[in-house]
Amino acid sequence: MSNLQLPSTFTYEKRDKIAIMTINRPEAMNAFTAEMLRGMDAAFADFQADAGLWVAILTAAGDRAFSSGMDLKEAIPLLQSGDEMGYEDHTKRPFSDVFKPIIGAVNGFCIAGGMEFLQGTDIRIAAETATFGLGEVRWGIIPTGGSHIRLPRQIPWAVAMEMLLTGKNLTAQRAYDIGLVNEVVPADKLMETALKWAEAICKNGPLAVRTAKEIAVRALGLESGFVLEKALGARVMQSEDAKEGPRAFAEKRKPDFKGR
Repeated sequence: MSNLQLPSTFTYEKRDKIAIMTINRPEAMNAFTAEMLRGMDAAFADFQADAGLWVAILTAAGDRAFSSGMDLKEAIPLLQSGDEMGYEDHTKRPFSDVFKPIIGAVNGFCIAGGMEFLQGTDIRIAAETATFGLGEVRWGIIPTGGSHIRLPRQIPWAVAMEMLLTGKNLTAQRAYDIGLVNEVVPADKLMETALKWAEAICKNGPLAVRTAKEIAVRALGLESGFVLEKALGARVMQSEDAKEGPRAFAEKRKPDFKGR
């Protein structure tokens, strides 16, 4: 284990050639805080730099949620001020510059920011109880962690628009059917299956694997789209509706949107 100082809400284990990253805030549906995101960035930077680590698995504690996204108390002020979930470089989004393979092991609700982090992974294993969604529009905001750019490239356009425009969730089986995840397994087999995928990748030449991923990611040319998302997203996040939606969510009522 390195000398990284990580918050208790994010853990990092090195198991031979495999790094196991765990979002560890189950009592809050594994919602992200700024401290957690900084810890995750530090852990993945260490993973990138450690020549002995070839694959990472990103999962979460508990069985209710992979992540419900940013903690609402922190997220709205940050987003309305123009902060893209802590990303100062507007050409980057979660894991967009990590070229070692990342396996997502999804054990429950994978929604909002959780779904955006999942889109930065390469292989996805889902428990049968997993749920996937981007419900931001229902509250007058948008997902600004890269979903407008990544999601239409990862699943069929019509399904991506279904998720982005209606806020509707997908079941694990539906996610598998459209190619969002590679495999759906019983919840008690989730980590076992993710480790098997990681071990299979570790049988291959690590330089070849990293280069294959880097070519594939760089060839997508996502950076200009991320900048566009930042620029256009600002007008939504600073709108009256973006204040009303989260307020209504917190007050457990239907929002009264004005379109401004």
